[in-house]
Amino acid sequence: MKVAIVTHFPKELNAPKGGVEAVNVNLSLALAAYRDLDIHVVTLDTDIDNVDVSQAKGVSIHRVPCPPGSELLNAMGKGRKIVSNYLTELNPDLVHAHDTYGIMVKDLPIPRVFTIHGFIYGDTLLSGGRFSWLRSRLWRYVETGAWREQPHIVSISPYVRERLTGIARGAIHDIENPISSKFFDLQHNASAHIVFSAAVISRRKNTLMLIKAFNQLLEKGWDAQLRLAGPIVEEDYGEEVRAYIARTGLCDRVVLLGSLPSDAITHELTQASIFALVSLEENSPMGIEEAMAVGLPVVTSNRCGMPYMVRDWENGFLVDPFDASDISRRMERILADAELAAGMGRNNRQYALSYYHPDRVAERTRQLYLDVVG
Repeated sequence: MKVAIVTHFPKELNAPKGGVEAVNVNLSLALAAYRDLDIHVVTLDTDIDNVDVSQAKGVSIHRVPCPPGSELLNAMGKGRKIVSNYLTELNPDLVHAHDTYGIMVKDLPIPRVFTIHGFIYGDTLLSGGRFSWLRSRLWRYVETGAWREQPHIVSISPYVRERLTGIARGAIHDIENPISSKFFDLQHNASAHIVFSAAVISRRKNTLMLIKAFNQLLEKGWDAQLRLAGPIVEEDYGEEVRAYIARTGLCDRVVLLGSLPSDAITHELTQASIFALVSLEENSPMGIEEAMAVGLPVVTSNRCGMPYMVRDWENGFLVDPFDASDISRRMERILADAELAAGMGRNNRQYALSYYHPDRVAERTRQLYLDVVG
């Protein structure tokens, strides 16, 4: 079966930018292990003038020149036409689109599967900026219109399924996001009180509230460090974060690591005591999945998709993302009880093996392809 995975895809497999790229590297490589699947990745690339086709670990990667313009305009206009025409020429048996590429392929007369990784209209509103409310409404109109036209939708979390109720007309299939198998081979060896988080620094990720909660932990006398891996994507918000760190004298306690390669992320996870993510909007964060595979307790928000991943007292704690005291209190509870932390870590590893290992996800995805085409 010839499958076209249409999505954002990194130039270097070991250096994906963001969760969608990481998911598709993990998924495409795991699917390529099946001899009955011929995997082709199709992605738009702003850095090329001509189509470039290469091979990587059994996957054919098609980089197609991306026209100028915003992501929204490309999803609806020139980019959509380019992708549709290329897929028509490629002539796959099935198209599996991800994220905004689902908008581009919604009318193709080819068996289709669409994975929703996030709700762009919600992210746009939370990020703020000029006319964010108007841009959010435009995205909502475009996104929900694409959902209605998809014959098969992959829901990466029950939270996604909930949001599709009353909108999607096609079949909805529950398949989680895969993470790299290397996370399951790591040995957790926390030697100090380290809270780690891997996420861009932005309003949606609620970075400043996590830092404020960590500061309360220090004020209680804990000798700890907060290590934040991720670039600043909202400069004004980044300035707020830097100013708070300087004003409260946290320069030695809060480390802004910036963008880290995958190998550096794995090292940080093995050394950490807690993985913390107190976002205001998420579906199924890759950072939490990776931390679970390593065996870390998780402290995360009690909203959106996170409550479907973390259960209080079993594998971590759910917190109010607007309450620094609640976040701090739960982090302290884990640091103070080594037996509780170890049990949470064991539960996380077991759950991650069942739901996030790329082999398990590829198996379920391949079966979906066979069902759709068959």
